[in-house]
Amino acid sequence: MFDDKPYAAKLAIALMDLTSLNDDDTPDNIAKLCQQASTITGNTAAVCIYPSFINQAKEALENTDIQIATVVNFPSGNGQIDMVVSQTNQVIEYGADEVDLVLPYRALMQGNKDTPKAMVEQVKAACGDDVLLKVIIESGVLEEKALIQKASEIAINAGADFIKTSTGKVPVNATLPAASAMLEVISVLNPDVGFKAAGGVRTLDDAISYMNLAAELLGSGYLNKQQFRFGASGLLTNLLWELGHETGAQHATY
Repeated sequence: MFDDKPYAAKLAIALMDLTSLNDDDTPDNIAKLCQQASTITGNTAAVCIYPSFINQAKEALENTDIQIATVVNFPSGNGQIDMVVSQTNQVIEYGADEVDLVLPYRALMQGNKDTPKAMVEQVKAACGDDVLLKVIIESGVLEEKALIQKASEIAINAGADFIKTSTGKVPVNATLPAASAMLEVISVLNPDVGFKAAGGVRTLDDAISYMNLAAELLGSGYLNKQQFRFGASGLLTNLLWELGHETGAQHATY
């Protein structure tokens, strides 16, 4: 589908959650990230940062259409529901536009479907209609297609606006087989639900593979920032290079 690589690169930038979720992040790192999110070819969809940097990013990006995404129950997915809901309320108060919630995937692996369902429902209630909820299922740990699809079903049925592959903090993150399993569930349950591939998407060819897969399963119209995202950092450097632009954007591991 994407024979026009410059077009694909520009589209991938527009669909990117430019991410910095490193333990050693500093205000200077986040300032640079926010600057990089406004590229010579257009803005990324969002920046994804830890809650402590929301106010800084909000101020830096106030005159743009770039959204502020943050994470809760991250990265372990082991938080108690009431604490995660409290954290969600706090980040919304800080000014988050989007919340990326880690599903209690280990509970699901132990056969507990109720806790993941309840957490998504309650966090979605806290987000309401104004804050986008992306649910991270940690597909690389779930590993089996049946579990990946069950996690996707639970998240969607409980109100997720997006389902997202990974935290970027485990050995196996986004993969095409996991993405295919998740997109199949979306196509059956609710084609309005978004999909986010996160962790390990580092090159234009990687990005094209995911965009082609989504377009095959859900149509080319699905490739818009309301429904399709990449969670990435180093990818931006590669895309700008593919477009012939020198950049000082940092390489990261996400």
